[in-house]
Formats: sequence, C-alpha cells, structure tokens
Amino acid sequence: MIRRPLRPIARVLKARENGVNPNVIEAEEKAARMHSQRNAERFRAQSRLVLLAIAFVLSFGAVGWKMTVLATSSPVEPVASGRSIQIVNQRANIVDRNGEILATNLATTSLYARPQDMIDGRAAADGLAAIFPDLNAEKLFKLFTGARKFAWIKRQLSPEQAQAVKDIGEPGLKFGPREIRLYPNGTLAAHILGGTTFGREGVASAEVVGTAGVELEFDTFLRDAAEDGAPLELSIDISVQAAMRRVLAGGMAMMNAKGASAVLMEVDTGQVISMVSLPDFDPNQRPAPPVSGDPSESPLFNRVAQGRYELGSVFKIFTAALAMESGIATPDTMVDTQGPLRWGKFRIKDFRNYGPRLSLRDVVVKSSNIGSANLAIEFGAEAQQDFLRSLGFFEPLSLELKEAQHSKPLVPKNWSELSAMTISYGHGLATTSMHLAAAYAAMTNGGLLVTPTLLKGGDLPDENDRVISRETSDAMRDMLRQVVVRGTASLGDVEGYQIGGKTGTADKPDPKGGYYEGKVLATFASVFPTDDPKYVLIVSLDEPEEMSSGEPRRTAGWTAVPVAAEIIRRIAPLMGMRPEYFDDKVTPNALTLTRN
Repeated sequence: MIRRPLRPIARVLKARENGVNPNVIEAEEKAARMHSQRNAERFRAQSRLVLLAIAFVLSFGAVGWKMTVLATSSPVEPVASGRSIQIVNQRANIVDRNGEILATNLATTSLYARPQDMIDGRAAADGLAAIFPDLNAEKLFKLFTGARKFAWIKRQLSPEQAQAVKDIGEPGLKFGPREIRLYPNGTLAAHILGGTTFGREGVASAEVVGTAGVELEFDTFLRDAAEDGAPLELSIDISVQAAMRRVLAGGMAMMNAKGASAVLMEVDTGQVISMVSLPDFDPNQRPAPPVSGDPSESPLFNRVAQGRYELGSVFKIFTAALAMESGIATPDTMVDTQGPLRWGKFRIKDFRNYGPRLSLRDVVVKSSNIGSANLAIEFGAEAQQDFLRSLGFFEPLSLELKEAQHSKPLVPKNWSELSAMTISYGHGLATTSMHLAAAYAAMTNGGLLVTPTLLKGGDLPDENDRVISRETSDAMRDMLRQVVVRGTASLGDVEGYQIGGKTGTADKPDPKGGYYEGKVLATFASVFPTDDPKYVLIVSLDEPEEMSSGEPRRTAGWTAVPVAAEIIRRIAPLMGMRPEYFDDKVTPNALTLTRN
C-alpha cells in the first residue's frame, strides 16, 4: 500500500507562488490520512463482527438440527467400530412344490453372563437353575464368582424364558439377538431337510449353517445375500408326505417291524414327491449322531438314501427285461423251473414247487428263483453287469443329499456265474431304495433312465438315456400288473387304480457270515397306474412279522404290500388322481393302518 505524502511537492510549489503557507497543506494532508485510516479500521471491525455473527448462527443451527434429529428418531445401541468380519445370519426359506414352508427363520434371544457386572451371583445362579432344570446352580455360582469375564448360558430362549430371566433383575445377565431355524412341520421330511446348527457366534448375532440334508447341500445358496431371499423350492408335497408317514408308521407298528421306509417318485422326471424313513427325528431338536454301534440304528439314518440292502425278488423284473433285450426270451417263452437248481455245493430253490416250466411272464408273476437263475446263466454275468450298470447300480446317488452321495451299491468283487444267478433274484448285491425307484421308473416309463431329484422341476430324459426299448417297457408294465392281479402282490390291488408291482423278501445278512434265521427285509416296488405310469412307490419294512393268523408271516406279500396299497389309497386323491370308476363296495383287502 502506498502511503499518502504529507507535503505534496506540486501543491507546496503552487502555494509558495500564491503566498500560502505550506504548513497549512501539511496539516490538511495529515487530517486526510487519519480519516482514511479510521475508515479502514471501521471496515475491518464491521467485517469481523459479520463473520462472527455468521459463525454463531451456523453453530447454533447445527446444534439445533442434531437435537431435532435425535428427538424424532428411535434410540439404538451404539455399535463399536473394528476390523471383525460381519456375521451374516440371514437364511432363505425352504418350501415344498406348492410353496408351503418347510423351514424358515425365527427371531429369538440368547443369554450370556458378565460376572464382573453381577450384584448377587448366588441369587442369579439359583434363579437360572429354577428356570432351566438342565442347569446346575452350584456350577453356575462357581462360574459367576470365578475369574471369567464372559460365559454363554443359553444359545436360544423362548419369550417366556427370556421374561423369567429378566424378572431375576440381575444386571450381569445379558441378552443378545438370535435367529434360529424353525421347522414348522416337526418330524415331517426330517431326513430331507436335515438340520442346522450355529457356526460363528457373537453376542449380537450368530451364523446358522446346515449340518445335513438339503440344509447342508444348499447351504451356500440359502445364505447367499445375492439371491435376495429367494426360497429353495423342493419337489416334495408336504400333504402327501404327511399322509405317507402316517400310514407307514401305522403299518410299521401293525407288522411289528423295527424300521420302515417309503419313497414316491415321478416316473418321467425323477422328482421325489415324498420320502419317509422311520424311525425319524425332529430337526428342531436334532439329536447328536451316534459315536458307537450300528449307524443304521440311529433315527438320523436315512433308510431310503443311505441304507444299502439286498432287496430280493424285486430284481427279477431286471432279469426279465435283460432276457427280452438280449433276444433270448419273450413274455411267453417257457423257462426251466425244475428244482432245486444245483451249482457246486449250493442249491437254489423256490418258495413252492411251480412245476418244470413257466413262461417268462410267470417267472416274474410267481417269483421263481430257479427260473431267474436259469435266465442269468443264459445271458451271462458280463451282460448282467453291463445292464445293471446302465441302470445306475454301480454308482452312488446324485441325489441332493450329502449323506446319500456316499451310498454306492455293494457289488461282488468277483462276479462269478453263481453271483449272476443269485443277483438275478436280488441276493448278492446291496443297494438303496432310491436306486431301485429310479430303475423301476426306467422299466415302466418307456425305457428312459431318470435322475432322482429333490428339486422342483426335474428334467425330462431323452433318447440318450434309453436303457430298454419301449416294447420291453410295455411288457414289464404288463408283468408288474399281473403280479398284483394274480401273483404274490394280490393284497396290493387298489380299486379304481391299476397298480403294478413286484414283491421282494430278502434274508438279512449276518455280519459274522451267512444270513439271519427269521430276519428279513420285505420290499414292494410298485408303479401306478400301469396303463399310463405316473409314479413309482417303494415300500420296505425291516424285520416285519404279521401275526393275524397266529403264526409269524414275514414275506412282502403279507407285510409290505398291504402297507403300500393303503399308502396309494390315501395319497392318490391328494395328487389329483381320480379312480377309473366309483363303487360303494369296500375292497376286502383294505387295511386300516392309521396310527396317531
């Protein structure tokens, strides 16, 4: 800034010329300089006051806005910042084919303790023991008076239990939010759903992770936030599942069986409509897996998809199909059934004497072991292996259950001619009911192998999946129908529906060698209706004994067959299947197998 001169030379010279005193000029310049300085100082002071006023207004405005926000918003707990990984506890629902909920989430509360915050540890311990009988008051008191600063008490509480704990009034007992898995249908579809448990846990949340069944198989999908909560849609019909379990449980009790299983599958798509294994469990309170003994004795064991059994004469339909596909027989070809059939020191005999010869059709209808064995000798062990391999009996199931994917059928290491003979009527090869269901579907749907699935909307097979010709499939349907009409499954006829099927009664192997005396697995493999097959149903009873005659009857025709017939009678209307005709006459073979 250039300061104003007090004695401007131009003015001084002019003043001297005019006789004016130059000091007057200097006084005027001083006065002008002081006036200019006062104006500048006044401007600075005013500017500072304006800036201070603006700052004051903004500050009080911000404080007022924050107070308004706090006054109009809901209170929330403060969240501490940190580098810990967020625990995601959202899990999608599981629904059946009609959208009915099979598994969902439920908000609940967890309980933990901070002993350092406790006022009266003794009262807290006694109060908790009174609310939760499984807790020990003395152990809790030691925990509350020890050196630990944190301890879980209960991972999940009911609302009533949470309120009871609050009524204790102990500030050292803390609550945290939890999300648990709820199975509203209880034991229904237990082996399909499996169950969940807690993964990573924090006081504010916990992971819910699958431990078995579809909960484990689709754990990633169910926890994927990118799926936006889309439910997992299963092929199961929960109404059919409920009816089938009810009848099967009644049949298991009536036939004095130690276990039972049933699976219902669409023959064209492989979609599993229902799958029941008894005894079962409640996935809301899933029991711990056994650490010793026979795993099949546990209710967690899935007899349909895990249980590998010799299934007996239900395999004779495969023997008949291979005989036709090999060109060595037609349904009317006569087969040697003269017995007993000897192979070395072994003898093969039939349940009763059927005479020297039966047609291929009647070998199946009357269930001749000798006829099946003679056919196996004719087409050979290698052809039998190739055919059973094409039906999936050499590989584990691809079903969407982790536990099922390890159930590879047990086949002979040395597939001799004797092996071929015994396997022709279902002994010497152990497989699951689900394998059998898929193979029976191929036998009756026109000859196309299907892949069992628990997901809604199974894929239709094509010509690349063909295992037998359509003509052979038509013949198999006729044979299965004849088994029910005039063969070993006469108790399986359900009026109004054309039921076809094959019985199988297999002696149970003794782990020490040989077979048990009087212990069998009775199986009925059925399809319906045989004129246009829609479903295949496999029913098995473990060690059944039907005692209505006073003597134990263990064969499938007396045990598994009537149970399967009652299942079809109950579930067919639920699936929209109308009988071919209506008749007020009660079928003499109808049994009441409902059990509460």
